[in-house]
Amino acid sequence: MSHTTHDAGVAVNAIPAPDEGLPAAQLAAKYGLAVSGARPSLAEYVRQLWGRRHFVLAFSQAKLTAQYSQAKLGQLWQVATPLLNAGVYYFIFGVILHASRGLSQDVYIPFLVTGVFVFTFTQSSVMSGVRAISGNLGLVRALHFPRASLPISFSLQQLQQLLFSMIVMFVVAIGFGSYPSPAWLLIVPVLVLQFLFNTGLALIVARLGAKTPDLAQLMPFVLRTWMYTSGVMFSISKIMEGRSELAVRLLQVNPAAVYMDLMRYALIDGYGASNLPPHVWAIALFWAVVVFVGGFVFFWKAEERYGRG
Repeated sequence: MSHTTHDAGVAVNAIPAPDEGLPAAQLAAKYGLAVSGARPSLAEYVRQLWGRRHFVLAFSQAKLTAQYSQAKLGQLWQVATPLLNAGVYYFIFGVILHASRGLSQDVYIPFLVTGVFVFTFTQSSVMSGVRAISGNLGLVRALHFPRASLPISFSLQQLQQLLFSMIVMFVVAIGFGSYPSPAWLLIVPVLVLQFLFNTGLALIVARLGAKTPDLAQLMPFVLRTWMYTSGVMFSISKIMEGRSELAVRLLQVNPAAVYMDLMRYALIDGYGASNLPPHVWAIALFWAVVVFVGGFVFFWKAEERYGRG
């Protein structure tokens, strides 16, 4: 900015300030200034997120505790809800529609319970993720933190809920003749891969839901369609016998079906490898890595836009 002095009625221009005429970007760089809320680099974003790991865990535990705080049965609804769903599905699909085709009752009941619990894990992660930003705008606007903390914490909440619910899965499996064996150790890698997949999916829908809140109203219909095509209530390989091999494989490589079938294979004695698609572990790893990494990058690219507008 130039300054003007007056001496005996004559205007004299002073020497211009040294920063006059510099573009805003160069001026900010000169003095080490940065845009408030600007997106950090991906590596820096990961570092910041790791630094908030205690917040992510505490937030997920608080949400889990508060979820059923107003209900008299409290946390028991974590188990009761999917178990009641399994009972309804058994009556409709197992008794009325005979969807247990090719499976004995000793296999079908734990098969159905496992499918309902495992699909509910993915379903709840997606539904929580789609509202992760739009449902927490007060927190997003008030505090500075990596926004990915929210959908990740919601996925972690659903994982904790599933771990609690798995007590029922174990009881049902044992009650129908599937006793603990070394195969049960496969449950751990299945859960890890499904958690990564669910988290990536939650990050994707969190960004979409932040921009379009109405997506939360549409998502239940999408998830219900996904459930009916994923073999929750029936064995894909049995129900599709005699159909096109390509159609069977396309249904079997559906990620929801992959993680359900791997869990069933680990947990249920009568559910053998013949029910699984070829290279099933490679497919499970592929879905987990691609969706998690892709979802994380997709979410990070819009970091500076969350909570604005």
